[in-house]
Amino acid sequence: MTVVLPDLDPRITWSIRVLDATTAPDPDVLAEHTPDVVCRTASVGKLFLLVEVANRLVSGRLVETDRIDIPDELRVEDSGLLYRMLDQHLTVADTALLVGAVSDNLATNALAHLVGLDAIHAVAGRLGYHDTLMLDYIRNERTPDVPWTTSYGCARELADLALRLGEGPGDTPGAEFLSEPVRERVLSWLAADADTSMLADSFLLDPLAHVDPEYQGIVLRHKTGSVDTARIEVGHVAGPAGRIAYAMAANWGDDDGDLRAVAIDAMRAVGEQIRAHITGLTRAGERLDQTVGETR
Repeated sequence: MTVVLPDLDPRITWSIRVLDATTAPDPDVLAEHTPDVVCRTASVGKLFLLVEVANRLVSGRLVETDRIDIPDELRVEDSGLLYRMLDQHLTVADTALLVGAVSDNLATNALAHLVGLDAIHAVAGRLGYHDTLMLDYIRNERTPDVPWTTSYGCARELADLALRLGEGPGDTPGAEFLSEPVRERVLSWLAADADTSMLADSFLLDPLAHVDPEYQGIVLRHKTGSVDTARIEVGHVAGPAGRIAYAMAANWGDDDGDLRAVAIDAMRAVGEQIRAHITGLTRAGERLDQTVGETR
């Protein structure tokens, strides 16, 4: 079964790749559209931060119960909970959990300051990626003297990262950097991701409780990113009939108006086909024939 992409609005710059994870390490491509186009990826770049933090915890260079400090110059609000909490002196492990669960911006900056941006930059290179990076801290304002974006990337590399996190790195660049203990930590943080507003909306999961297999036996580990002119989702999703790794990025210009509805509708259309592929079921739970949409 392939995934048929919907008509994609030409006002949006897309980068899309959907992989059959069951055929890893050389996965079949179920769908793609300009997968090498580099897009702003907003919070998705935080995946590289989580990989670095997990490696340091596994190696003992960080201790999960150590407390974080937040420099005043890196204080931000918006996405997350930490900036609203009375006690912001959290442990490293709990801070990473906030990043995975609610894409917490202040927690991101605290961890990024702890490990250093250079170390986070190096993660992408160690994994063999050239067009995908967490570039900078989260900023309240992007002035000309700071990097142009928090993170950027292409669907080819982001889908590959999701595949390697979900299935194991195999014989790939930086395989030792995605050891099983590292992957387990990263996936445990992503398991709490409460943002199922985009592609994952089609999986019909409980947004606040899907660590264990949930609707139709689906297990989701994913990361999303949102800014005014972008929506992005990257993930690995498994069900009783299959497993898929995916990346879908949508960017548009300030002059195009707010195209979030158009972008999210397309993402949900792809997500519905992914759900059918990995479950073999309709949304209501009827069994599917090999052709999606036919029941028996």
